[in-house]
Amino acid sequence: MNLKNKKPKFDLWEVLVITFMASLVMSLTTGFVVYRNKNLQECNLANNNAYVSEFLRTYNQIVNEYYGEVDELELIRSAINGMTNFLNDPYTTYLNPDGSQSLIDSLKGTYEGIGIEVTENEDGQILIARVFENSPAAEAGVLAGDVITMINKVSLEGKIPTEAVDIIRSATDKKVELVISRNGQSMTFNMTKTTLFLPTVNAEIFENNNKKIGYISILRFTETIGEQFKKDLVRLESGNIDSLIIDLRGNQGGYLKGATDIASIFLKKNAVIYSMKSKLDTTQERVATNEYRDYKVYVLINRGSASASEILAAALKYSYSDTKLIGEVSYGKGLIQQTSPLSSGSMLKFTTAEWLTPKGYSVEGKGLIPCISVNLSEEYDGSYPTDNQLQRAIEEISR
Repeated sequence: MNLKNKKPKFDLWEVLVITFMASLVMSLTTGFVVYRNKNLQECNLANNNAYVSEFLRTYNQIVNEYYGEVDELELIRSAINGMTNFLNDPYTTYLNPDGSQSLIDSLKGTYEGIGIEVTENEDGQILIARVFENSPAAEAGVLAGDVITMINKVSLEGKIPTEAVDIIRSATDKKVELVISRNGQSMTFNMTKTTLFLPTVNAEIFENNNKKIGYISILRFTETIGEQFKKDLVRLESGNIDSLIIDLRGNQGGYLKGATDIASIFLKKNAVIYSMKSKLDTTQERVATNEYRDYKVYVLINRGSASASEILAAALKYSYSDTKLIGEVSYGKGLIQQTSPLSSGSMLKFTTAEWLTPKGYSVEGKGLIPCISVNLSEEYDGSYPTDNQLQRAIEEISR
């Protein structure tokens, strides 16, 4: 196989098992789709609602009569948090101002951190899935595949990726100390958090069997992902590619519009991209443009491919003429969230609908099954030579 560019930038988020709780920021929203409904209106309950009146009466009594000091803002935040916890929906959450800003920044493409993405491996350990170039972690010598055992003197034993992320995020002095295990040896790295740009799209051209295969990895569905993807696709097409591999491994989602925009580039007009089932009805999202392709488009997925990634993968699998999914069963996130900013700077992220594939199937808790199943090699270290999933995709698509 001849690699046109010797330094591909696809550190496969894959070792991810949720696979990669995207960046120290993206873990906040494990597998998510944010749906922007411009017509959403605030629902005002009537003042004479018995339940609301009871809540307000309790609030007033606590504020006015409780003998100790009461922080009214924190009291309200606790009440909202209690309501979201009562729903027992892991995707419906109350985000404090810091969490809200992290979500906003991640979807815009920036965040404050050390430049790593983490996941949980099969042994329940916190694994570094990706290290961004020119980041504090990269400069310190941290590598993809390292297992983090301690952050700022706090043991990660028994903790999940989001808890590891919270420890780094809470470092107000911006100093972060990682203790990692690499090949059985313990190593300590010290670094300082900084504002980083999250790469969103990586594009390369591979050559195999006298064919040119375009490759685009989508790291997350940000506000401008459709434009970025189209720009790189046009560049690859100007290089006379014969086919395209879209890499969605470790991509946990983002804006639903991004998946719709990219699917519309490939599917014929009026093709079904997905259906949305809400409390009131079920509607279909169809392609409105007449811009489509006719070459092979294969999609790489893994256990970290969730929500918007699954929507795009399913749209191509069921509505495109020549698509195969390669890799591992995807995450299985079939619910859609909306966000509602609050006056305090906090945010409510809540589930409003379920999305269905063009065939009407739900992936919630099940995921998408690849046409060609390929588990990531244990030798994978973030480099192309150890990326057996991508190599298999190139071999299959160039037959």
